[in-house]
Amino acid sequence: MKITNARVIVCSPGRNFVTLKIETDEGLTGIGDATLNGRELSVASYLTDHIIPCLIGRDAHQIEDIWQYLYKGAYWRRGPVTMTAIAAVDTALWDLKAKAAGLPLYQVLGGKSRTGVMVYGHANGTDIEHTVDEVLRYADMGYKAIRAQSGVPGLDKVYGVGRGNLFYEPADADLPSEHDWSTEKYLRHTPKLFERLREKLGFDHHLLHDVHHRLTPIEASRLGKSLEEHQLFWMEDATPAENQESFRLIRQHTTTPLAVGEIFNSIWDCKELIENQLIDYIRATVVHAGGITHLRRIADLASMYQVRTGCHGATDLSPACMGAALHFDLWVPNFGIQEYMRHTEETDAVFPHAYTFDKGMLYPGDAPGHGVDIDEKLAAKYPYKRAYLPVNRQQHDGTLWNW
Repeated sequence: MKITNARVIVCSPGRNFVTLKIETDEGLTGIGDATLNGRELSVASYLTDHIIPCLIGRDAHQIEDIWQYLYKGAYWRRGPVTMTAIAAVDTALWDLKAKAAGLPLYQVLGGKSRTGVMVYGHANGTDIEHTVDEVLRYADMGYKAIRAQSGVPGLDKVYGVGRGNLFYEPADADLPSEHDWSTEKYLRHTPKLFERLREKLGFDHHLLHDVHHRLTPIEASRLGKSLEEHQLFWMEDATPAENQESFRLIRQHTTTPLAVGEIFNSIWDCKELIENQLIDYIRATVVHAGGITHLRRIADLASMYQVRTGCHGATDLSPACMGAALHFDLWVPNFGIQEYMRHTEETDAVFPHAYTFDKGMLYPGDAPGHGVDIDEKLAAKYPYKRAYLPVNRQQHDGTLWNW
């Protein structure tokens, strides 16, 4: 099955997406997500100018060899742009292989390890009581696991608190907007949120929280310890993880489970975290960690140390990535949970998909491949719109901080 053509499709049905479509001499096509939030055109250029010319004429079944060719052959390895581009190719090739076999992707990966994929939704509010109401609404919708984020008194904008219900898109401006931040106010407020949530919800639902890289290791330790009685499913991105060793200090001071990795792009970003058992969940995802081929290697390493997967699943990945992730989730033995932010109606129309939600679970469906396609005519009606993620500054002196 020879690759005869490949092209990049950039569209913005509610937000920007980059999609790679690969065509073959057998008439089959495969698609892969290549979206890198706020840097979309960099990946589009990398694919168009550097990768696609190298794909034409290759055997689409040789997924491993093509992956190695694109990774080792570039000489300049890793990095978010390179690994997102490789992921797009890899996802499209797995889509093609499963379609050629006439099987859903999870069967080609090795079959089901579970009946469905437990997902968590995003509940957020302007204050604690608003967040409690939203969490209860998600529980009524059937979610077994819910991420809770609340506005913080004295802060104008807080990560995770969106402009509407169900949909949250942080890339919100033509140039980066600036938010203020106070660690002290956040640390005083957050334990009160989860105390109130457990009062109203009890302990029959999983609760999660995203710190979004805002704290130092000792501050994260403090927060984790204060949340222990509320039994969180995990505390996510407690501190920046460039220095993987920083998680050791957090681990020494709290038993709150730790999750990290949505911005990781290779196994090397999480090697020490996994081998030293400094985390409980690895959040690397198909689109940013080199595709299914590389994510399998990360998951296999994690399984040796009882670390489970918890793949990133925000709206900055397209339904094509979500579909691939769900097939991966259904197969991977050490699955933990899957993030699920619902896309807008416009996005769902551009990317028709086979996956479905029911009672807190997602099911990838049994369509051949990963079950997601792209309506190119409809996509063309939504041209690219430049959009940046915000930046954070310390409230007391304006120092640039981690957003």
